[in-house]
Amino acid sequence: MRNILLIAKREFIATVATKAFVIGLLILPAIIALFALIGPHVFNFDNFQLKGEIVVIDPTGKVLQELQDIYDPEKIAERRKEEAEQVLAVIPEQARQIADTQAVKDLGMGLLPIPEVHILSRPPGSDIEREKDWLNTQPKEMPHLAVVVIHPDAVKPPGESRHYGTYDFYVPPNLGDQARNEVQKGLRDAIVNARLNTVEVDGDTIRAIFDVSPVQSVTVTQTEQRETVKGFNIWLPVVFGFLLFGGVMGAGGQLLTTMVEEKSSRVVEILLSAVSPMELMAGKLLGQMAVSMIGMALYVGLGIVMLFTFALMGLLDVSLIFYLLLFFVITYLIIGSLMMAVGAAVNEMKEAQGLMAPLTIIFMIPWLLWFPISFNPDSILSLTMSFVPPVNTFAILLRMASNSPPPLWQVWLSILIGIASVFGAIWFTAKVFRIGLLMFGKPPDFRTLLRWVRMA
Repeated sequence: MRNILLIAKREFIATVATKAFVIGLLILPAIIALFALIGPHVFNFDNFQLKGEIVVIDPTGKVLQELQDIYDPEKIAERRKEEAEQVLAVIPEQARQIADTQAVKDLGMGLLPIPEVHILSRPPGSDIEREKDWLNTQPKEMPHLAVVVIHPDAVKPPGESRHYGTYDFYVPPNLGDQARNEVQKGLRDAIVNARLNTVEVDGDTIRAIFDVSPVQSVTVTQTEQRETVKGFNIWLPVVFGFLLFGGVMGAGGQLLTTMVEEKSSRVVEILLSAVSPMELMAGKLLGQMAVSMIGMALYVGLGIVMLFTFALMGLLDVSLIFYLLLFFVITYLIIGSLMMAVGAAVNEMKEAQGLMAPLTIIFMIPWLLWFPISFNPDSILSLTMSFVPPVNTFAILLRMASNSPPPLWQVWLSILIGIASVFGAIWFTAKVFRIGLLMFGKPPDFRTLLRWVRMA
């Protein structure tokens, strides 16, 4: 046991005492923090301002006025204030203070750019071809955005028909998608408003009938009730799956790399003169697991701090953190030991690619299936994957973090299957270790590995 702890200590210090480890450990939180600071400025599409002129040929005489009202700056500010109030109505109480400074000031008070659109009216029967040529002359101050020709039956259908007409829409070649979508949205609203104003029922009454303000739902549990946080149940399984997958893959890759390097440089021969292959294997597994636990603790701690900051800690079942760590240990011992078996069997990293192919496919299964498992945790697929090693730990954790957690007996049955898989993976790796560590030459295939296992 003393030799195992010494090897584990050596493996731990050799990894964490490098600049690469410190940089790799902190680079993801640094990137997240950087995007949190500059992301809203770099990727803020809300700062887009629609600016330019639109030519409208309206034989109905009704759409033009509605379109001018839609792009009236004062009315835009009023609409944004109403939208901001509706947004605040569905935001949880805990986060309302933050939302108040952003949604109300940005949307309600009009700090976001208000469209600067001039509507140019043309009489019915105007030369459309000449108006199309107008699109190809683009002044810098007020670009020419579109030429719109309203159909005569766009507001009122002919005769007894219930089918309305629409409009023709011409744009210049350099008009962006966002600008085109904004113009079409304004045209749709203008035509709908014009149609409502032509029917016998008052248009404001019809709009009031269809105006149902959204409300904040309340989640009721056995012990409490709280306002629902939208998207929390969707992203929680993804976060837990990412932590488990990222921690295991990082540690397993490090084990494979160090194993190949020590074997190719003949360092492993010196180590085997002092310890047994089993002690070397166990020490390396424990050392790298301790390294991975540092990264896991860092990211879990950051997540808890964020939940406390937004007063959302009550939404998280704290027992999930315990199960995350337990499943990490199980999955790490399985994947890490198999990675070490590959590293002990080959002489160079390029030789490991053939043996790594099946493991790579196994690694990809959780990412391919996280969506169906998270959104339908009680399906036959989810239930089956919960008991198929080594991916059972990913599947059961995704189900536990979903909105329909599995019964406790399924969780512990999956844990027992995982523990049995750990013993099987370590037994297999120990057999490969005894023969493969000192073997050089042609890299083995799977049949050779199985022969080693039977021989050892």
